[in-house]
Amino acid sequence: MEKQANNSPKHKVLKAFTKFTFTILFLIVSFTTNAQVNEGETYVINNISVTGNTNFSEQTIIAYSKLRKGDEVQLGGEKIGNAVKTLWKSNLFSSIDIYIVNIDGNTADLEINLIDLPELKDVKLEGVKKGKVDEILSENELKSGVKVTENLLTTTRNYITNKYKKKGFLNAKVNIITTKVIDSVEKERVNMLVKIDKGEKVKIKKINFIGNEKLKDKKLRKAMSNTKQKNFLRVLKRSKYIEEDFREDLVSLVDKYKENGYRDARVLSDSIIYNDDKTITLNIELEEGEKYTFGKIDFVGNTVYSDRYLAAVLGIKEGDTYNGVELRERIADPKDPDAADLTNLYQNTGYMFSTINPVEVSAAGNVIDMEIRISEGKPAYFNSVTVVGNDVTNDHVIYREIRTRPGELYSKSDIIRTIRELGQLGYFDAQQIAPNIKNPNPVDGTLDVEYSVVEQGSSQIQLQGGYGGGGFIGTLGLSFNNFAIGDVFDKDAYKPVPRGDGQSLALRLQASQFFQTYSFSFSEPWLGGKKPYQLSTSISHSRQFLFNPQTRRADKSRRFNITGLTLGLATRLTEPDNYFSLSQAISYQHYDLQNYNTGLFTFGDGTSNNLSYTVGLTRNNLYVDPIYPTGGSNFSVSAKFSFPYSLVNGVDYKALAEERDDLDPSDPDDFERIGEIDQERFKWLEFYKIKFKADWYTEVAKKLVLRPSLEFGFLGAYNNDRGVIPFERFFVGGDGLGNFALDGREVVQLRGYPNQSLSSQDGGSIYNKFSLELRYPITLGAQAKIYALTFLEAGQSVNDFRDFNPFELNRSAGLGLRIFMPAFGLLGIDFGHGFDPLPGTTGANGWETHFIIGQQF
Repeated sequence: MEKQANNSPKHKVLKAFTKFTFTILFLIVSFTTNAQVNEGETYVINNISVTGNTNFSEQTIIAYSKLRKGDEVQLGGEKIGNAVKTLWKSNLFSSIDIYIVNIDGNTADLEINLIDLPELKDVKLEGVKKGKVDEILSENELKSGVKVTENLLTTTRNYITNKYKKKGFLNAKVNIITTKVIDSVEKERVNMLVKIDKGEKVKIKKINFIGNEKLKDKKLRKAMSNTKQKNFLRVLKRSKYIEEDFREDLVSLVDKYKENGYRDARVLSDSIIYNDDKTITLNIELEEGEKYTFGKIDFVGNTVYSDRYLAAVLGIKEGDTYNGVELRERIADPKDPDAADLTNLYQNTGYMFSTINPVEVSAAGNVIDMEIRISEGKPAYFNSVTVVGNDVTNDHVIYREIRTRPGELYSKSDIIRTIRELGQLGYFDAQQIAPNIKNPNPVDGTLDVEYSVVEQGSSQIQLQGGYGGGGFIGTLGLSFNNFAIGDVFDKDAYKPVPRGDGQSLALRLQASQFFQTYSFSFSEPWLGGKKPYQLSTSISHSRQFLFNPQTRRADKSRRFNITGLTLGLATRLTEPDNYFSLSQAISYQHYDLQNYNTGLFTFGDGTSNNLSYTVGLTRNNLYVDPIYPTGGSNFSVSAKFSFPYSLVNGVDYKALAEERDDLDPSDPDDFERIGEIDQERFKWLEFYKIKFKADWYTEVAKKLVLRPSLEFGFLGAYNNDRGVIPFERFFVGGDGLGNFALDGREVVQLRGYPNQSLSSQDGGSIYNKFSLELRYPITLGAQAKIYALTFLEAGQSVNDFRDFNPFELNRSAGLGLRIFMPAFGLLGIDFGHGFDPLPGTTGANGWETHFIIGQQF
């Protein structure tokens, strides 16, 4: 039962009597022990003993108390007080008393009386799912043997309560019950029962604004991006109440007023009203103030840039409606490291020690005159540039990517660019790359920068599976993305393979019932080690078999073999900016058909050759993490050409085309002649192929990323009489797997439809695709990156420009999950719903499930 205060006269008399009784008892004890104890008296410690209920040795406790034989101690003095404090700080005892006993002249004995805190034995949680128990125990360090203190109980209760309040369980309650038990060695322990009552999520029924006349309720509610009232139409943002988010939104409310000229706006009060239907109503009282405009804006202290130039960068003119948020962002925008603001203007041209402060010098007549006060400081230069944390990757591989060099002028943008490019390598955990500025010296104008990296696995075992190309497709591959070919003869470098030089080496086997593909590729990103010229080579061999309708299996006697070789060279450009890269490649494929008669190839026995040149231009400025970029864009355009043989080989393809049209394929002799004509037409392939792809990434909220993209591809012929080749075609639909390089075909992902179902059997010569994807990360840790996504997609594939309409599309929508593990690459699953019918069918296609293994998009 709790004690209650009592100030009655009877209680006062009882209290006085008790005090008197204890005084008499103290005098009697003092007299009978024949020892006079005086406050402030000093004694020499003769002996120290330990009593009470404790499992610690006497020597340990005495040593920890810092009291020693021969020390002088004062009754009620600092030394004894410090000993008690030291023992309390250990959090090992529930009771601590130090007594002076056996006084003999100026010597005395000390007695340290202790009672150990009980240790935790077992913990049981009620009211939570089994999967959450270990998480709560770990977060609160509730494990057997820990001392059970009042602080442990309080912090555990508060932590769990706040944890659920942050998730919208505003009425969450936590009750902790402890029960003492005696174990087999007669040691007192405690069992703990944690009862958690989350209650129901508290929804916001209504958000009321009081005192707003200038801005309407609807506009203010929209400004509160994290706190929303109930609305059955809302899907992405629920109406649960979270205190931390609400406080952020109150700041956003004031910012909304500042954006509209109301500089003095403020929140006077906010309150919560609990409704009978277990919802809450939020009342927010506002003071709007008067509307202001910008007056004169003067720059003070600037010598590097003129007033006119700074005014152009600031972008705010006299007479503009006052916008405090815009002013702050034009000075320095913390959300955008690439922002064209005044701070970056100085920081990117060496003035690391510059400071820029906007100061209001007048607000007469609701017109605010400003001074932008600039302290430029000395230009700063990098003194030393170092890297730490690279245990596998060789130093030169990192330093060649670093854009900050000793002796060069400081540039914030170069530091940010370095972080992004180190993250794009894929050798390090992109989330943990950090630049540490050290020893900044404003007097000398120097600084050191240290880039801290954390290695992650860059080699992958590729296990890929899916349906496409007429059956199940399996892929087994080994990909070494940080290979060191120079160490292949060094047996000590095999851990398990030579690594650290930044080269890429891949071995790949892909097979189904109807085809087999073997490939080898190697890439050196810095040919010669001096400049970023990337050399890439690949060789592959493929075999494809025809389907036998009688056995419903592959007919191995009817095959189509392809052997290919590619040599490529890519380099970075400086114009139009240094995000551009130019790539060039020469490739050769030899096609060998043996008894392979199809509608696509009218000659069943014969050969064809494909010698082509590809040139591509890309611009990639994605932010840091290549797996989960939060900003930037990636554009690529490429053109693939063969030699225009029809201009020089003297063959009359028009005559061949006319002859072919006059032949009857049902006649055996005519069919054989058609095969001979097509063998001549496709002996050396003649074509051109144009492709374009663009992706944008925008962080619409914290870590919530929107990714729109578009693609286009066109396969054409120089000579219409010769026609479009039966190779290099586009196959649209499905998960994008089965992209086997048999005949140069390209499988284009469009979820919500079966694989390659939106193109004809022989593929299309034109395709376009639009995609909109919204991503949110579950975790971005080094061992695994997991994110969820929703998507909208639309695309088509046709064989002739006369049939091409960029808006006649097959549409789909759905959701999915991606898991990236360094050893296995990207894994995922998508559920897509096709809204349009497949070619030759009626009605929507409906739901399709797509498994993604080892593929990134």
